[in-house]
Amino acid sequence: MAEKVKNLRMTHTKQSLINAFFSLVNEKDFEKITIADITKGAQVNRATFYAHFEDKYDLIDYIMEDFATASIENYIPDTMIFNQKNISQLILAVHDFYQEPNIECRSSYAGLALPQMREKILSELNSVLAKSLKGIYVDNEKEIFVPIFAQMVHEGALQLVNSNSTIEKESLAKKIASFIIGRF
Repeated sequence: MAEKVKNLRMTHTKQSLINAFFSLVNEKDFEKITIADITKGAQVNRATFYAHFEDKYDLIDYIMEDFATASIENYIPDTMIFNQKNISQLILAVHDFYQEPNIECRSSYAGLALPQMREKILSELNSVLAKSLKGIYVDNEKEIFVPIFAQMVHEGALQLVNSNSTIEKESLAKKIASFIIGRF
């Protein structure tokens, strides 16, 4: 029971640090945010921050990874089958991932967050797709095809994010998924 309380407290503290960081990014450029700013906002001491994160770069890395994992888990079943429906859902998950971080896009964040976001979501896509292609391709083939499919899903989602189309995103995601799996 004591371990459960400790884990709950650590989760709450980590979330407080994340919330404090989000409050700060709307006020300051990333370079100007200090650990003292974050800990003050979270109402914890520096040692507590360092118990959870190495530095503010580790914090943002954690946030991006958490967003990537949560975005995909919200759309994809535990055992994903490589088919049009699930690829379409992956595209929507990536779309939502890029819409999720409610950070006002200051120039200092765009240069830092966007490459990290891309890296994290591609890592998640590679992981999910590798599992879904098990039994379809042998390992050395998966090493080739998984990153290609991941890039295609990612690019399809980015096209949705940047699209001015009047077609609803679910319909476009299905069409992109058809193209990816070779049924267009």
